[in-house]
Amino acid sequence: MTPLTAEAITDAGTSQLVLAAVLGIAAVVLLIALAKWHPFLALVVGAAVLGIVAGAVPSATVESFTDGVGSTVGSVGLLIALGAMIGTLLAESGGADGIVATVVSKVSGTALPWAMAGVAALVGLPLFFEVGVVLLVPIVLLAARRTSVPLLQIGIPALAGLSVLHGLVPPHPGPLAAIANLHANLGLTLVFGLICAIPTVLVAGPVFGNFIARRVPVAVPAGLVAERHAAAVGGRGADGGAPGELARPDELARPDELARPDEPARPDEPARPDELDNAVTGARDEPAAEPPRPAPGFWPAVLTVLLPIVLMLLRAVAELTLAEDNGVRGALEVIGEPVVALLAGVLLATWTLGKRAGFDRARTSAVVGGALPPIAGILLIVAAGGGFKQVLVDAGVGNVVADAAKDANISALLLGFLVAVGIRVATGSATVATITAAGIVAPLAGTLSTPEVSLLALAIGCGSLFFSHVNDAGFWLVKEYFGMTVGQTIKTWSVMETIISVVGFACVLLLSLVV
Repeated sequence: MTPLTAEAITDAGTSQLVLAAVLGIAAVVLLIALAKWHPFLALVVGAAVLGIVAGAVPSATVESFTDGVGSTVGSVGLLIALGAMIGTLLAESGGADGIVATVVSKVSGTALPWAMAGVAALVGLPLFFEVGVVLLVPIVLLAARRTSVPLLQIGIPALAGLSVLHGLVPPHPGPLAAIANLHANLGLTLVFGLICAIPTVLVAGPVFGNFIARRVPVAVPAGLVAERHAAAVGGRGADGGAPGELARPDELARPDELARPDEPARPDEPARPDELDNAVTGARDEPAAEPPRPAPGFWPAVLTVLLPIVLMLLRAVAELTLAEDNGVRGALEVIGEPVVALLAGVLLATWTLGKRAGFDRARTSAVVGGALPPIAGILLIVAAGGGFKQVLVDAGVGNVVADAAKDANISALLLGFLVAVGIRVATGSATVATITAAGIVAPLAGTLSTPEVSLLALAIGCGSLFFSHVNDAGFWLVKEYFGMTVGQTIKTWSVMETIISVVGFACVLLLSLVV
């Protein structure tokens, strides 16, 4: 691993650098939380404040920032784009619903929350959190409507599975950004992330879901899912549909801000009143429904989701068990390279998901290309975060933090976790918390072994999930979908996120004892 070193852009003393870091981070927090600026602009301005207070030459600050943007996009942006393509094909082809329908149809009663947690974790591997919510929550509502299982007893496990994978497992933006900033081994981070994810999902999902469902009764919100699709999970609907037939994702009501991949939503264009009415009632403006299309099938969808993960895991195992000059290791290192693994997943998905769903080449191309506009904002935030991180590093702030942590005898894992917690609670953004915390503790990575650097990335990821509240868009998404009050959302969603953060970090600490 290459130590994180850079030529300092300022000769400021320790006190001035600490003040610069505090004011730079405070600028980001205040602009996001109070001024409601987009995180991209807040990070750009925060980097400028940091450079000015640190006494750096403006041109040096700009160069440092742009270098960080470029390196971050080069190492992370491509992976995010490829992962989004797989996730969009999974969603648009109906593959995600096929996975859910197959599992849910085979379990019932007390086993349903555990099955939903597993399904959410599986579907959450390639999907961004918001997309996973859009796909799974309508299924959760339908399952709760047609069974005797309380809504939160099914819904919390689904949310936990999505959130844990989003915060701890590549190729999600947060883990990828931490890996890039710390120069961590992606394969090892993936292995450790999956190890930590399993108990974390179980505790924060089915276990907490069973507990909180008895104390916070939440009824299935009326009208969010069209009544004509009530037969999606068991029984028959008003239209006499077949039992167990799962509605396709485009037949489910969605929030007004969500769009199909080939028709990205424009944030500056508010929905018309009739569109909002249709989103709630499930009504459609089209004179005729889209004809049924074939489903990709359960196993093709599952294997497509797992292929990139398996290839990256094989690379990690080969690096740990085989000699460097071994030919098998060389081959696995190539196919397990994240870009290669995800590209293989995209190519496989165009056939197992796109072609099997009846998409022609033009439609498949539109779906794949349509995955890119919705993630533009994420890429910009990650890129600006990389620039902010580079200014922190080049100014020497990271070295100050590293020296202070060494003098105070604070472990790198605990420091990374606590810094991420503070920024997460202040800004509401898990991605901003991950990137900023990784930049602050980056110099510590040079003093750690390769496995410990991977655990540091996960510790930061755990901290970035701590206590989602009213400054987090995910908070409001969950509140509206489940029809809860703010108080109920804090008792359920916010507490669940805190459990994920604490249990995940505990798993990281336990792993640090044996690696």
